[in-house]
Amino acid sequence: MIKVATIAGSDASGGAGLEADLKTFEEYGLYGMAAVTVIATMDPDTNWGHKVFPVEETALRAQMETVFKGVGMTAAKSGMLGTFYAVDLTSEYLKAYKIDHYVLDPVMVCKGADEALNPELNSAIAQKLLPLAEVATPNIFEAEQLSGIRGITSIEKMKEAAKIIYDTGARNVFIKGGSKLPGASKALDIFYDGKNFETLEAGLIKTSWTHGAGCTTSAAIAAGLARGLSSLDAVALAKKFITQSLKNSFALNQWVGPGNPSAWRKDSLFT
Repeated sequence: MIKVATIAGSDASGGAGLEADLKTFEEYGLYGMAAVTVIATMDPDTNWGHKVFPVEETALRAQMETVFKGVGMTAAKSGMLGTFYAVDLTSEYLKAYKIDHYVLDPVMVCKGADEALNPELNSAIAQKLLPLAEVATPNIFEAEQLSGIRGITSIEKMKEAAKIIYDTGARNVFIKGGSKLPGASKALDIFYDGKNFETLEAGLIKTSWTHGAGCTTSAAIAAGLARGLSSLDAVALAKKFITQSLKNSFALNQWVGPGNPSAWRKDSLFT
């Protein structure tokens, strides 16, 4: 059994965070583990307002010991970290256990918000985790934070940001969210390996209320890497995976709805 781990926040509603990651790993036929960094809750009395509760440092280190030293893994991903010590511990354990297949999803904002959860963490993530990442998967907001480019409104700007993020240390950069560019008629994402750009396209799916897409995508990339795919092939398969998931998403309540990670079975992506 191939083992893969997520270092991420828990989404109490189940649609994003490590819950989405573990569902994705399962669909890829892998054994998933999790180190919980924060617990995110949503308040139904304040229109699904988010609160984030960090897990204490000693407890997080104990989880890292469990999954890295106690079990081991072929690949890992990180999502919402939320604290400086979570960034430091992630870097420490990835290095100590020489995890080459690492996917960095630099989560900086909760669904429905438009400000970084903790802006001062951005430089720490860029300095300590980007150089360890086989693939970094920022959305446009996160790409702006990591690259310093404000107002990414075109494919050209996405490519410019990808180059800057690559130069910061990531071996491959996958910028998601081209569907939100002005006038976009397709879901466009950019992959950059330091030499070449690949544009990945899919039909545009109206998902203004769907959450967990970024978590699921990065988890699918990590799962693809664990299965032995190249970075580009892992990203391309993850794009198909999330597209099917979003096509089959459903309303959880009046505020949000998760994707459906099991939807890939309809098209037998792995056959």
